[in-house]
Amino acid sequence: MTTSNLKALHVPGNPLILPNVWDAASAKLVEQAGFPVVATGSFAVAESLGYADHHGTPVETSFAAFAQITRAVSVPVTIDVEGGYGLPEAELANRLTDIGVAGCNFEDTDHASGGGLVETGKQADRVAALKAAAPDLVVNARVDVFVQADDQKAVLDEGISRARAYLEAGADCVYPIMVHDVEVLKEFTEAVAPASVNAVYLPGGPDFAALAELGIARISLGAGLWIHVQSFLRDTLAQIANGERPY
Repeated sequence: MTTSNLKALHVPGNPLILPNVWDAASAKLVEQAGFPVVATGSFAVAESLGYADHHGTPVETSFAAFAQITRAVSVPVTIDVEGGYGLPEAELANRLTDIGVAGCNFEDTDHASGGGLVETGKQADRVAALKAAAPDLVVNARVDVFVQADDQKAVLDEGISRARAYLEAGADCVYPIMVHDVEVLKEFTEAVAPASVNAVYLPGGPDFAALAELGIARISLGAGLWIHVQSFLRDTLAQIANGERPY
């Protein structure tokens, strides 16, 4: 499947569901389950490699892990590259295309300065540079203004402004991550329509059908699967430690 097919799978109201993976084995399981795309999650990949999220993993280590995933499956792979690991956009694009990546998440958190947000215009320029270096790369531009906001409604206008700037710069999809207020997500999606919007599935939040009704084009599980699997493993190990039969 080509990157054009990947982009075509982003359909508002009929979302592409992405159970985010962390290694080749989990990627294979996603493909075997019939999902048409494999997506990584930066938190889970970093943790599986023994590092912290937010650029804690060395660049070469990250890309070696990404390459293992792309080699393991035949479907398109979209990689969460966080804020780009400090790489120039052209180099980031080349590294991704060299290992056969079809798309990427690209966030506007400034990890180098302690976790603030990159200025909107600067981040739009970075998106444009990434697309210029790899026009076929499906760029999912993350909008992080909602992550730390106590009142997500209060930052909605900034979120919409950032999303529009990234779309104008060439982003194929925008990702207002961690929006738990359904009305905020609805207003955001309507404000940037007909552009594709990525939502994260959150426990206790809207289910897949409800997100589709909001016009979402892509649903990520983020760190959800990793946390679920780790919880199961932790409980199983506790059974073994207590002398119980694990299975």
